[in-house]
Amino acid sequence: MFEFLETEQNVWEQLKACGKPVVLYGMGDGADKVLAAFERFGITASGVMASDDFVRGQRFHDFTVKRCADLERELGDFAVALCFASQLPDVMAAIKNVAARHMLSAPPVPAFGSRVFDRDFTAEYRDKMEEAYRLLADEPSRRVYENVLRFYHTGNISLLDEVTSEKDEAFADILRLGGNEVYVDLGAYNGDMIDEFLHYAGGSFRKIIAFEPNAKNFSKLQAHCADLPRTELWQLGAWDSNTTLIFNNKAGRNSAVADKGVPTRVAKVDAILSGTAATYIKADVEGADTEALHGMRETLRRWKPKLNLAAYHRFEDIFNLPLLIHSLNPDYRIYLRHHPYIPAWDTNLYCI
Repeated sequence: MFEFLETEQNVWEQLKACGKPVVLYGMGDGADKVLAAFERFGITASGVMASDDFVRGQRFHDFTVKRCADLERELGDFAVALCFASQLPDVMAAIKNVAARHMLSAPPVPAFGSRVFDRDFTAEYRDKMEEAYRLLADEPSRRVYENVLRFYHTGNISLLDEVTSEKDEAFADILRLGGNEVYVDLGAYNGDMIDEFLHYAGGSFRKIIAFEPNAKNFSKLQAHCADLPRTELWQLGAWDSNTTLIFNNKAGRNSAVADKGVPTRVAKVDAILSGTAATYIKADVEGADTEALHGMRETLRRWKPKLNLAAYHRFEDIFNLPLLIHSLNPDYRIYLRHHPYIPAWDTNLYCI
């Protein structure tokens, strides 16, 4: 199973052997991680490009950021290493436009942590990859799983198109939310996923319990839910114990456990629920997915709520999370879907 992990060149090998200048597409944390991996694998970057609207003569590392057309005039043909993520239709269209003109790949660096997807990684985890594959409940899940793994290995974004589906399918065919749900939102941000829940639950519910660790986001969440009844908001992160950790305090959805930042309270979901029969849990907890699941083990064992879990923050998530869920309650049926996003973000586990 997954013989391509051994027989096909991985993205790092492709970029090193392509015989073309290699240009980074994007700046920021993702590009920093790609450059660090390039140094490890002996790949040399020849330039940095950004979408035309973002080019203002800025510098990134030792490069002046340029438009694709400018680099085409300077370098001719080149390979492109995609260094950012987006779900915006116009941005994804722009990425595909570049891919139609140049060899484009998405080097597999993680959203959280430092472990890249390479031959050492696949050799270490091949058995777990295969074990998790066998747990998946339907053929679409198995196709998503294989294509995402193949995408991590090769960086070929067309593999995602083949298995991309809208969220409507997952909610209608798998989760099937009703009007009497007790919804637990882990990583509630500003309340947008509460809106998603209300949409798919038909506007009715029994109770909402939401966790959000970031102070600014929590204030927005409070304002957003001010007129929503039967709602319980906690300024907490989800974890496997009740304690205080350091969070980076980044804006938006990116607040996460870090080496430096702001002391932030975290708690076990089991402790906050105190036996409440949750029926649906959504978790998008920025790399703390394993810890969050351990913190709800009693809830999963006793009540078996429907689950909607991000499976892309770390490369291990796509196989470790199904294995963990199965160990906590083997009665779960586990599904995997990828929704519109480049690279393989918004790859989610749906468990019932």
